[in-house]
Amino acid sequence: MKTSLGLAGFAATVLLLLGSIGLTAGAKPAKAADSTTATATAIFAGGCFWCLEADFDKLPGVLATESGYTGGTTPNPTYQQVSAGGTGHAEAVRVTYDPAKVSYQKLVDYFWHHIDPTVKDRQFCDVGSQYRSAIFWQDEAERKIAEASRDALLKSGKLKQIYTEIVAASAFYPAEEYHQDYYQKNPIRYNYYRFGCGRDARVAEVWGHK
Repeated sequence: MKTSLGLAGFAATVLLLLGSIGLTAGAKPAKAADSTTATATAIFAGGCFWCLEADFDKLPGVLATESGYTGGTTPNPTYQQVSAGGTGHAEAVRVTYDPAKVSYQKLVDYFWHHIDPTVKDRQFCDVGSQYRSAIFWQDEAERKIAEASRDALLKSGKLKQIYTEIVAASAFYPAEEYHQDYYQKNPIRYNYYRFGCGRDARVAEVWGHK
């Protein structure tokens, strides 16, 4: 159960009822990268990995997404450990994409516009460093692109402060299978969580679009 402000108890009750009466949909097959396609990966953290995975799956050129944990010190962490805090890890998404169809620059720009960079150690209703926003660069080219993108946003005056970390990538630990493509496997629960957490409303408030 994700941490929420004033929603946790109510959400838990509703989700339990939904589960008990079987109001969930069957899982759709996850997208898979064609083995013949030249691919690259990028790693982002933006609060709930269910939501970030769903957002990136909509971007043309993205071939696959994988929820996981990274940025901490605990090896092979579980969801229970990460969500409780203290591991140093953040919920994150590893994006596999086709560089011929979408650039890393585009991925970074898309990422900014689907999170709230103006808050520290939280995203929307989820609070704690495990829900921080971050760009985990994997080489110097990615680092330069991410930092230049951040600096351009600040220079534009659109955002007065950005707390999103830009740090070197470390070990990425895939999350448990039930978290993968959660928005497809459990659309009712997922949509209830996303709406209740106020994610889209806050994104629209920060960026001026839905």
